[in-house]
Amino acid sequence: MTAASGIPLVRIHDLHKVYRRGNEAVPVLAGLNLEIAAGDYVALMGPSGSGKSTLLNLIGGLDRPTSGSIEVGGLHIDALSDTELARWRSANVGFIFQMYNLLPVLTAERNVELPLLLTDLPAAERMRRARAALTLVGLADRARHKPRELSGGQEQRVGIARAIVTDPPLLLCDEPTGDLDRKSGDAVLDLFDALNRQAGKTIIMVTHDPHAAERARRTVHLDKGVLQ
Repeated sequence: MTAASGIPLVRIHDLHKVYRRGNEAVPVLAGLNLEIAAGDYVALMGPSGSGKSTLLNLIGGLDRPTSGSIEVGGLHIDALSDTELARWRSANVGFIFQMYNLLPVLTAERNVELPLLLTDLPAAERMRRARAALTLVGLADRARHKPRELSGGQEQRVGIARAIVTDPPLLLCDEPTGDLDRKSGDAVLDLFDALNRQAGKTIIMVTHDPHAAERARRTVHLDKGVLQ
């Protein structure tokens, strides 16, 4: 087992997020402080509406805080411009979603290749890396299949291959087993174990499932925008 390094990869200080609904302010996160070490595997749990997905989106640079700071890998991402943030995301974060978000008209290997289109890699190298990522998740034989030709578990593994194809240090997973049966979900969790323990990926996983949370190194509970 490769232990988490203890050096914070993610450092959050006094984080607030408030949305506007007409003239009404809707607070979602309230003064949150959190550190996640490089190499950690954290399950983020809490009731619906507790701010879990909002926190994940803020860490991944998909949203911006109302106030407070978010530091990832020593960089204050809350201070980046939109262009800088997009460039940072593409190199440092892999996103894995509950509903896979695959393009139905593309094959598995083309779906996995998509993040590499933002790089300067030649086409042959992009395809080599896409196929290598599919091999890593056990789907080399499904490279030419489109999403409708795959099972739900296979689609999610294609989504994981897409998330890791740029070799990011951080994986952010929003209910990754929420749409899968137990067997398929366990296969995805086994893959997360390997990515964390063997490849050293830092994983933050939002989940409602205690069974999935047990597979993480530690669990963080969020309720009404506050860590419990």
